[in-house]
Amino acid sequence: MRSRCHPLLATFLAALLVFAAGLGLAGAPSAAAATPVRIMPLGDSITGSPGCWRSLLWNQLQNAGYTDIDFVGTLNAQSCALTHDADNEGHGGFQATATADQNLLPGWLAATRPDIVVMHFGTNDVWSSIAPDTILAAYTKLVGQMRASNPAMKVLVAQIIPINPSSCAECAARTVAFNQRIPAWADGITTAQSPVTVVDQWTGFDTATDTYDGVHPNASGDAKMAARWYPALSALLTPGDPGDPGDPGSGGCSAAFRAVSVWQGGYQGEVTVTNSSSTAAISSWAVTLAFPTGSQLTQVWNGTLTGTTVRNAGWNGTVTAGASTTFGFLASTPAAAGTPSVTATCSAS
Repeated sequence: MRSRCHPLLATFLAALLVFAAGLGLAGAPSAAAATPVRIMPLGDSITGSPGCWRSLLWNQLQNAGYTDIDFVGTLNAQSCALTHDADNEGHGGFQATATADQNLLPGWLAATRPDIVVMHFGTNDVWSSIAPDTILAAYTKLVGQMRASNPAMKVLVAQIIPINPSSCAECAARTVAFNQRIPAWADGITTAQSPVTVVDQWTGFDTATDTYDGVHPNASGDAKMAARWYPALSALLTPGDPGDPGDPGSGGCSAAFRAVSVWQGGYQGEVTVTNSSSTAAISSWAVTLAFPTGSQLTQVWNGTLTGTTVRNAGWNGTVTAGASTTFGFLASTPAAAGTPSVTATCSAS
């Protein structure tokens, strides 16, 4: 005898299935999409015009597996060689003090909702002979506005790069005096919920070789800035691709070359050094470069050169598990050499 379902019961069961589906009870649960960490680069023209250290930092993070990130800001300018997330809050000519006095930051924060602020700000204040106490009071107000936007805001604050413009004989000394005050200020304002971390962008930066005008970084300066931001920023992030946990590694490294730009008779190269271990840090590295016939190194930054081997500088030898650092170089080639092919071999300890 065939079983029959009462019409009222069938209607009830159908409605129940629709209700269950609406609650997500029918079928396998769907995984929630990860929310990217929103990072605001904040500052003046050193950050935004064009601020190509941001492009290097973005790509270094991506290559190391930090893919769930979003650089944010109300400005966007794609004028650097590397494709990157160009959103930023680097306003050319702006002072930290004026930005605080005019309450400009709350609007930028409301529009972009960052979780982390990477701040290199104060160069124009130093240039204008504004007292360190006044600049640091502005820093305090800016951090307060960041925390009003997000009570768990993480803040990276730079000891700013040295400046030595031809029109300001006292700027170099003023920068030193200001930078000396930043660590104590940060210690006094940091909290467990909203830490303020000082990143030393001053040490090892040379205005003669790392800027094009005594103030704004050139290619080597950009590389140094990115390399200094990277460990402090990556420490606040979780890699999107942690690698194979079954491969513990023991301090090896790999090196990848790319041509940044090529012209008749020469090119700019970049080598990314990656710690291939998933658990162990390395404390030093060396990369041996094999060049095409007729190619010759003329300049290296973020490393020291011996023959055709580039070793880490004093500040970028330690690379944590799975992380990366970079060095760059210029090389000459025969006039019609075209795109170079360079082999890079890495060793580490």
